[in-house]
Amino acid sequence: MSAATPGPEGSGDTMEQRRVWDLPTRLFHWALVGTVATGLYLGEYRSFTTIELHFYFGYATAALLAFRVLWGVIGPRPSRLKSLLPSPKRLFSYLSRVGRREPSGTEGHNPLGGLSVVAMLLALSVQIVTGLFAQDDGLFSEGPLAEYVSDSTILTMNSIHYITSRVILGLIALHIAAILFYLVWKRENLIKPMVSGRKWVRRR
Repeated sequence: MSAATPGPEGSGDTMEQRRVWDLPTRLFHWALVGTVATGLYLGEYRSFTTIELHFYFGYATAALLAFRVLWGVIGPRPSRLKSLLPSPKRLFSYLSRVGRREPSGTEGHNPLGGLSVVAMLLALSVQIVTGLFAQDDGLFSEGPLAEYVSDSTILTMNSIHYITSRVILGLIALHIAAILFYLVWKRENLIKPMVSGRKWVRRR
């Protein structure tokens, strides 16, 4: 922990740099970026030569999600799953000042960021589960569990899998927009802490 300072430009409070994000959380974050981006691309532009890779990146994403759930139970406080769900009071309090041109100063995710992480984890979980039952007749490929369900169930899973992929793309776009908003308007770099682990936090 560094000594307290006035904090980055735009902060009206005394801030200090604190190690917030542990190495496993940071590695998970960037690995997930890679597997999800690649999986979405391979799914959108799938072919006979890439469809198997699409499945493999889906499995890799599933493994990462399983790790995140486990780490969300036994990991450090900022990475705990319960820290992603703010109380209504904390959420509305944050919303009332989110437009201020100053860093949030929160340890870990701010309330809106925590909810966006939950939304992404849920959407990816739905995408993984439906992918296990999905089928692509044109490429003669199917998920490993498709043979155990009816044709109507497969059609439903295909539909949900497609819709959820659009939801995930929307959440990614929202995530990027939020990063730019915090960087330009609130003068808070959200990417750097996920690399170094250190974050400007409002002094207690």
